[in-house]
Amino acid sequence: MREYVLVAVIAGVITFVVTPAVRWFAIRFGAFTPVRGRDVHTTPVPRLGGVGMLIGFAAALLVAGHLPYLSKTVSENFGQLIGVLIAAVLITGLGAIDDFRELDPITKFAGQMIAAGVMAYAGVTMLFIPLGGQTILPAPVLTAITVLIVVATTTAVNFVDGLDGLAAGIVAIAAGTFFLWTYSLASRDVPGSVFSSAAFISAALVGVCVGFLPHNFHPARLFMGDAGALLLGLLLSAATISFTGNFDPAGSTGQSATYASWLPIALPMLILALPIIDVVWAVVRRRGKFWAADSKHLHHRMLQMGHPHREAVLLLYLWSAAGALGILALAYLPAAVALSLLAVMLLASLALTWGLPKWRRTRSL
Repeated sequence: MREYVLVAVIAGVITFVVTPAVRWFAIRFGAFTPVRGRDVHTTPVPRLGGVGMLIGFAAALLVAGHLPYLSKTVSENFGQLIGVLIAAVLITGLGAIDDFRELDPITKFAGQMIAAGVMAYAGVTMLFIPLGGQTILPAPVLTAITVLIVVATTTAVNFVDGLDGLAAGIVAIAAGTFFLWTYSLASRDVPGSVFSSAAFISAALVGVCVGFLPHNFHPARLFMGDAGALLLGLLLSAATISFTGNFDPAGSTGQSATYASWLPIALPMLILALPIIDVVWAVVRRRGKFWAADSKHLHHRMLQMGHPHREAVLLLYLWSAAGALGILALAYLPAAVALSLLAVMLLASLALTWGLPKWRRTRSL
């Protein structure tokens, strides 16, 4: 565990330290987010924060390669981790270009597929579907599923990046929850296997998000831009694929065995429930014009309900944590206790979401 903590700290510190330089570069060369009708900021804000996060992740990988235990994981999975790094550079570069001059949706979609293809070529791919054991499908189908997961995750994170600190916070919660599951499951079911590429990527991802948040929380001094949103989505999908696509439910024991057949699929989806709901909602309301931007995302609705900026972000954090931790509890607690915990957390989130604006209006009368 100590090596993972060190990895997260290194990723966070490096990201925090280099981000002001990235901000200077963005201002110097004109990478700004203009004020558009759907935006909540009122003045142009520099973007390009994903470059700082990429440097933080690369630093974490470099340090991990010199640690007593994680170095073995890096060595054994060197090709895959280098593939993730190369894909991260490609997708951050794509996002950086978009931060300077907005690219058309087709170009960005093609770039996401190329980055996903690089990861798949390096071996970061679904080897089977962990449903009812190891469901093996033809290699082209599994590769297509891998690419779909990457594109869907990057798109979801990009969609939720609409309020200061929202995307970084939700991804930190998602990566932290996924890390807890991969680490605890391995330590209990397969002693000695706690060091894995999925756990490393998750820990590093928590670090880069936490390191970036001081610069990005409201009022943001720097936006992550597409460079950051696409990078976070790619790394989160890489951790998910590295673990879920190589997980054998038959090897689980104890309470986790009860849910092992579906939790590897359900947990990543529920961790990203808010972004996924936002994407599905956008597809439905835009009636086929998926790329048409609007101001009807979940975070916009929170502001329209009367929540201040920071409050809206913190409540969306709470919703994300409620879903992720609630469903994770099913693997470690009796079902009745876990479901009760999930229900309490969701009800608390709902009560605060609907109640705070009404309480505030009542108090002002």
